[in-house]
Amino acid sequence: MNQSMSKAAIIIPARWASTRMPGKPLHLLAGKPLVRHVWERCSKVPDVDRIIIATDDMRIAEAAFEFGAEVTLTSDKHPCGTDRIAEVAKKLSGFGIIVNVQGDEPFIDPKLPQKLIQVLREDKALAMSTAACPMEPTELGNPNCVKVVTDIAGNALYFSRAGIPHDRDGDVRPGLLRHLGIYAYRRRFLLDFVKWKQTPLENAEKLEQLRALEHGAKIHVVKTRAAGPGVDTPEDAAAAEKILSKGKKTKKRA
Repeated sequence: MNQSMSKAAIIIPARWASTRMPGKPLHLLAGKPLVRHVWERCSKVPDVDRIIIATDDMRIAEAAFEFGAEVTLTSDKHPCGTDRIAEVAKKLSGFGIIVNVQGDEPFIDPKLPQKLIQVLREDKALAMSTAACPMEPTELGNPNCVKVVTDIAGNALYFSRAGIPHDRDGDVRPGLLRHLGIYAYRRRFLLDFVKWKQTPLENAEKLEQLRALEHGAKIHVVKTRAAGPGVDTPEDAAAAEKILSKGKKTKKRA
């Protein structure tokens, strides 16, 4: 494989104007900005050549510079994080794989991005890889919990906010999978993806990964254990603070 095509970069999109929690990337958790926790986790991912925080706000950029991160300022007009990372990826011509790690995932397992990168390196037919974890049956009816079903090779068949798969007779008990919002893309595919118009299923479900499936792209789903809590609201931040503070106390006692 061409070495440049196997080089990987992690891009962490971090915007200021969150509707539920403005300034979220700089919210302090255990004395550190949220985005720093994510960056530190990503810094532990093996075989990654660059880690970049992509932001539209100088306050976030300055804070990231202070803790030693590489930062790229992006447009404030992007409708979503994927467009933001694509702006950065466009300048990374020597890289073949781009990983999108959300800036509100302070507990991301460093092994997970590594696995997403590895499957793209091993299977040239894949355009993307993503992740899923076991889901409780009680979450099946929750539209905020995105579900995914895969084929026997582990490639995505469909993502939905609806309860899929439906066990009609109640005796099949298929493995229920909750989709996790982390993606690895082939750079050339990502740059094409953001140029495509939104597709019918994407508009119906409000899930942009369906745009890829509707265009016939193969997305491999890496199965992992349950992920740590993300931070979307002040209540989530308080819960994360408790976990991180507890961890600090445990280390001190050790």
